[in-house]
Amino acid sequence: MVKQLDELITKAEALMDGHDWTYGTKEDAEANILANRLEAAVTRLTMHGSVYVQQLKPTSRGSSRHRLRHNWQVAITLRDDLNSGWTETVVELVHADTYSDYLEMADALLAKGYKDAAAVITGTSLEVHVRALCVKNGVTTAVAGKPKKADTMNADLKKAGVYDGLQQKQITAWMDLRNKAAHGDYDDYDDTQVRLFIDGVQAFLMKYPA
Repeated sequence: MVKQLDELITKAEALMDGHDWTYGTKEDAEANILANRLEAAVTRLTMHGSVYVQQLKPTSRGSSRHRLRHNWQVAITLRDDLNSGWTETVVELVHADTYSDYLEMADALLAKGYKDAAAVITGTSLEVHVRALCVKNGVTTAVAGKPKKADTMNADLKKAGVYDGLQQKQITAWMDLRNKAAHGDYDDYDDTQVRLFIDGVQAFLMKYPA
């Protein structure tokens, strides 16, 4: 995340340094594009309705030069906060501790030969986290008063740009393994797959905190 911001910040600094800002010029068009990319990056890397996103709104209709400079300043603030770890919320920290406890439990069960229970616990942790990601990113978790299924929330998070199609497919595969364990299809997977399941979910929780 920080690397992406660094690249955009560097491009913005180069473009703002001594260029012709006459309306309609090549530089003016490039500034608009870069301002949009900075805005998209800040929105993508922060919580729905975060202070960083709120800071972008006053300049949404400003000149290209003004928008670029303002969005550049917001991006620098976000980058510095990410480097300092200040973007973690109390909710995210509590969730991280809770998920860690459950995944440690799943790990211990697998080590003792209880792969099925380990798969169910890991799958439950994954579904709860997917729901939390929806809440964090302003994605609805219910339709007509009924909770959405995990697969639907997974697809919605991909549509919202929280993660890409590859991550969506991986989560679908994990949910399938969880469903097999929950429905008693114990011969359809083995210990190695459950091991990869636990490790994969752990990495997913760290990459996409909620």
